[in-house]
Amino acid sequence: MYDLARALLFRLAPETSHELSIDLIGAGGRMGLNGLLCKAPSQLPVTVMGLDFPNPVGLAAGLDKNGDAIDGFAQLGFGFVEIGTVTPRPQPGNPKPRLFRLPEATAIINRMGFNNHGVDHLLARVAAAKYKGVLGINIGKNFDTPVERAVDDYLIGLDKVYAHASYVTVNVSSPNTPGLRSLQFGDQLKQLLEALRQRQEDLAVEHGKRVPLAIKIAPDMSDEETVQVAQALVETGMDAVIATNTTLGREGVENLPFGNEAGGLSGAPVRDKSTHTVRVLAGELKGRLPIIAVGGITEGAHAAEKIAAGASLVQIYSGFIYKGPALIREAVDAIAALPRS
Repeated sequence: MYDLARALLFRLAPETSHELSIDLIGAGGRMGLNGLLCKAPSQLPVTVMGLDFPNPVGLAAGLDKNGDAIDGFAQLGFGFVEIGTVTPRPQPGNPKPRLFRLPEATAIINRMGFNNHGVDHLLARVAAAKYKGVLGINIGKNFDTPVERAVDDYLIGLDKVYAHASYVTVNVSSPNTPGLRSLQFGDQLKQLLEALRQRQEDLAVEHGKRVPLAIKIAPDMSDEETVQVAQALVETGMDAVIATNTTLGREGVENLPFGNEAGGLSGAPVRDKSTHTVRVLAGELKGRLPIIAVGGITEGAHAAEKIAAGASLVQIYSGFIYKGPALIREAVDAIAALPRS
C-alpha cells in the first residue's frame, strides 16, 4: 500500500509531496486511522535520559517542522516523536526549489533553511495533540539573528517549549543557516551550553520538573573535533547527543541528477559517516551520556548497527520517506534481535 502511495507522491515536486504527506498523516491521526492501517511494532521498552520509551525508534526532526501531525506520526508506531526545528519567529526559509530527491541513492538533499511558522504556532499544535508519549522539540535560531547573539534565540526557544517537551534538542548543526555550525566549536559552544544549562536549572525550579537537553551535531567533523564536542557536553552537563545531522559531503552522489545541489545530504549516503561519529562519541563518552543516532537508516539492520556502535536510541527521516511505516517495525525487530550485553 505504501509503495503505491509513494509512487503517486513521487510524481509531485518534492516539497509539494512533503506538505501533502504531512497533511495526510495529520488527518489520519485526527481520525484515528493511522494505527488501523499500520501494524504496530513490537514493544521494546527502554529508559534513556530518565524517560520511558515504548521502543527505541523515533521520528527525526525536520519531517514535521511545525508539529502539525504529532498524533498521526505517533499512531504509525514510533517510540518517540521529535518536531521542529522551530525558531522564535516565523521565517520562510531559503528560496525554492530547496528539496531534491535522489532515488538512485535512497537520498535527499535539502536546503530548507529552518522554514517554520514560529514557536507559538508549534506550541498551539502541541496543545491540540492527544499524544502523551515522549515528545522532543528541536529549537534553532532565526536566520537573521547574528551568530554572536545566537544564545538569545536558543534561550527564547527553551523558555517557550520547556513546559511542553519531554526533551529539548538544540540544533547547532544544520548546514542551511549561515554560520550555525560554528557554534559546535570552542568557546562559542561552551558559552552556549553553559547558558542553556543555567536556564535549564532555573526552569526546572519554575516548572517543578527537569527536561533533558540534547545537542544535535554534524557528521562532517574530524574525530578530534568530535571528541572535543563530547568533552564539552560532559563538562557542561548536557543530557544527550544526537548524531548526526545531514552532511555537506557528496560522496557517492556526485554524478546523480541533483547530486551537486547545495544543502545537506541525508539518507543512505550519510550512513557510514553517521555511524562512525557514533562510534567516536561512544569511545569518548563511555556511557556518561546517551547517544541518539540518526543518519542513513534505510533498513532495520542499519538501526541495529547504530545501537551496536553505541547508541541508545535511533531516529529515522529519509528512510521513512522511501520505505514507509514498515521501516519502524523492521528497525525495532532488528534491534530486539541484537545480543544482550
